[in-house]
Amino acid sequence: MTGEDLFAPHGVLAGVILAAGDSSRMGVAKALLPVGARGESFLARIVSVYRLAGVQTVAVVVGPSGRTIREAAGALAPPVLVAVNSFPSRGQLSSLVVGLDALEEALPHRIEAAVVMPVDMPLVAVETVARLARAWSSTRAPVVRPESAGRHGHPVVFDRSVFEDLRDGDLALGARAVVQAHAARVLDVTVEDEGPFIDIDTPTDYERHVGRWPL
Repeated sequence: MTGEDLFAPHGVLAGVILAAGDSSRMGVAKALLPVGARGESFLARIVSVYRLAGVQTVAVVVGPSGRTIREAAGALAPPVLVAVNSFPSRGQLSSLVVGLDALEEALPHRIEAAVVMPVDMPLVAVETVARLARAWSSTRAPVVRPESAGRHGHPVVFDRSVFEDLRDGDLALGARAVVQAHAARVLDVTVEDEGPFIDIDTPTDYERHVGRWPL
């Protein structure tokens, strides 16, 4: 679950992958769709990206009916934490909080920040995650996110100073309300990578982006 953490020498910058959605628009579990020349799953790809970027501790949040995703996550090596959101219909913020709680239970008082990515965004480059992590490590900004041409994408790094705000947040408004509450101190990192702005929600999205994306 853990290894050398490059960005938080006195604690852990952990990764959270949100995979509790029902994939209704895709029709199959997005977490298990293949991507790249090796045909690894979206889930495996994101875990690999995190670890290659220096983020070694990773939690995957699945829904109550996500048995196959839990099994796939359990087969990853080194292992990841798997946490279940029993009520994913409450929205992504509820899954984010489940992930944070799982991390802090596993590593009490050691999680200094969490870099958060939905499982339907497997095209983010390793260097993008590494740049966001370095930006957080050097500034300890409450929120760090990728930016390009006025767009904001994923993953987003949340410093532990906003964990309670996330836990207390309005589930209907999601994490965006917490980001807005700290707008004056949000750090936007300009990236050239298009991956942070591409989510794969439908079969059309998959055909348009995944088949022609060099990984």
